[in-house]
Amino acid sequence: MISARTVTFPGAAGFGHTLAPLRRGRGDPCFRIPGDGTIWRTSLLSSGPVTARISRAAPEAARCAAWGRGAEQFIEMLPTMLGADDDASDFMPSEPTVAAALRRLPHLRLVRTGQVLEALIPAVIEQRVPGADAFRSWRVLVTKYGTPAPGPAPDGMRVPPSADAWRHIPSWEFHRANVDPGRARTVVNCARRAVSLERLTAVPAAQAREALMSLPGVGVWTAAETAQRAFGDPDAVSVGDYHIPKMIGWTLLGRPVDDAGMLELLEPMRPHRHRVVRLLEASGLAYEPRRGPRLAVQQIHSR
Repeated sequence: MISARTVTFPGAAGFGHTLAPLRRGRGDPCFRIPGDGTIWRTSLLSSGPVTARISRAAPEAARCAAWGRGAEQFIEMLPTMLGADDDASDFMPSEPTVAAALRRLPHLRLVRTGQVLEALIPAVIEQRVPGADAFRSWRVLVTKYGTPAPGPAPDGMRVPPSADAWRHIPSWEFHRANVDPGRARTVVNCARRAVSLERLTAVPAAQAREALMSLPGVGVWTAAETAQRAFGDPDAVSVGDYHIPKMIGWTLLGRPVDDAGMLELLEPMRPHRHRVVRLLEASGLAYEPRRGPRLAVQQIHSR
């Protein structure tokens, strides 16, 4: 089954910036950018798996073709996913760098997938480890336990595992993917609550974040990372992130700050604190001094 749709926006359509947070590293089997101006993405919806190819139809329009049993549902969700419902009409920053970022990207829209578990599990895998290591873990697990992408997807693309598949991944397979027992338990426990988690899309984002944090192993960082993608939450701040507080400090003050300092700087921009982070990142105005060599992959050993 193939479905197609064109979404037109009241202004430039920067769908690449909108969808970028969904990419879990260059080798993400669920997200590919082949370099021809298109984005390929897979998802597992309630109606089934889907492969989607999103391209620019005009400066203010995006075109999507989708394959698989979930194609029609994906097409229906497309405008919301690309930020058509993202309301930034009350966002008028006075901070000079943030205002400059908004002038560069006045039509930046926040993604909203409506898929809670699909956003939550990779966020759990990314807890407390360098990004490259988490991306490798995601790639290993999805490649083994996901399913082939329907349609003419680029080689190697996979559909994310179902909640049932996540629940039944053996502990030693998490170990081989370098996911420690604590994160593995959290993944499995979240998958067991998949049905109730998906209902959170119907409640206010702040309330949904609180509900996520009631799950064992899900803290403020994981809840925020999930809310940013699944709910399009413009105010979900990734407190506890290794890089973001430093980036905010260097960009707005010229020196690094901790979480408390970041929250103080972003407070006047509530309820658009996450929007500020995305604007700074996507506009190219985010600044952080070059770091030293990346740490080696942290291997997990049994005791």
